[in-house]
Amino acid sequence: MSDRVVVGMSGGVDSSVAAALLRDEGYEVIGVTMRIWQCNAEDERETACCSLSAVHDATRVAEKLGIPFYVLDFRESFNAKVIDYFTAEYLQGRTPNPCIACNQHIKFGAFLDKARGLGAQYIATGHYSRISFDEKKGRYLLLCGEDKKKDQSYVLYNLTQEQLARTLFPLGMYTKVQIRQVAKELGLSVADKAESQEICFITDDNYKGFISARVSADEIRPGPFLNTSGEVLGQHEGLPFYTVGQRKGLGLALGYPAYVVALDPASNSVIIGHLDENYQRSLRAAENNFIALEKLDGPLKVEARIRYKAAPAPAVITPCKDGRVEVRFAAPQRAITPGQSVVYYQGDVVIGGGIIDEVIY
Repeated sequence: MSDRVVVGMSGGVDSSVAAALLRDEGYEVIGVTMRIWQCNAEDERETACCSLSAVHDATRVAEKLGIPFYVLDFRESFNAKVIDYFTAEYLQGRTPNPCIACNQHIKFGAFLDKARGLGAQYIATGHYSRISFDEKKGRYLLLCGEDKKKDQSYVLYNLTQEQLARTLFPLGMYTKVQIRQVAKELGLSVADKAESQEICFITDDNYKGFISARVSADEIRPGPFLNTSGEVLGQHEGLPFYTVGQRKGLGLALGYPAYVVALDPASNSVIIGHLDENYQRSLRAAENNFIALEKLDGPLKVEARIRYKAAPAPAVITPCKDGRVEVRFAAPQRAITPGQSVVYYQGDVVIGGGIIDEVIY
């Protein structure tokens, strides 16, 4: 009997081809769309991963491939683990990454539990990353995808050894161009479907309105804009509406290009500075997960990325006594942002990563 794999199908070309490739490799494939967010009819977007059109597209692909297909409801878990986290982080003056939280708790957490209930040995997604097993270390490794423009290893650094052992990434060795070509050769209706770029639960690209609608009015308080010397420059609308590195939408006329340098929840202040004041060398990261090694015992040279689109930069990571990791870059990095993730690499291998907890000035 062939191994059973449950493929998370979003209705897009990547997950559709992932299902097709695994079917052709001889796996017993079951397609599943995870219902994680309730889209209203007026909010329907073709590219949203949880929309009715996404379910329809995934259904048609499953029929074309001749595989069973189900829609599973993860909305309660998603609301608790992703939406509540997203809102709380902004209220604390941090900038969260909901996709990383979703991967950690839903797509490779709750989804794997559901797959086990379906008798599956594996889950699979359309992520552009690779998994290998290091015989010498006795550990599963997460590696960058071959298509560096599409590599998604940054958002997967929280995967555990158990999850990696039960996960398949069939697109890891392909480029996006190749995947679209495979979809066309298979006659899949989603071959030319546009990619989803926005946060799936913010339907109008207005995260400020989303947060405002979910919290009481007294949780978002106006406060002072301060320069780095502590002088008042004006009044901001509330910490959740700003992020480190932001330049537009400040409403300040200072005679020079002004950037958000930091957010200070203790004083409810937004700190404003020049571009050069946005560069720092060091940070401390919390909630670290290590993949390539069991734990960090001492200083280690890596290349680190401080956001999804950032280029890897040479750095040294060192364990702190409080359980955090200090990351010191060889050259200053622009807009190191608390709440975002920092991911550590050695070449194509993901060493691990954590949440940026503190910027060292």
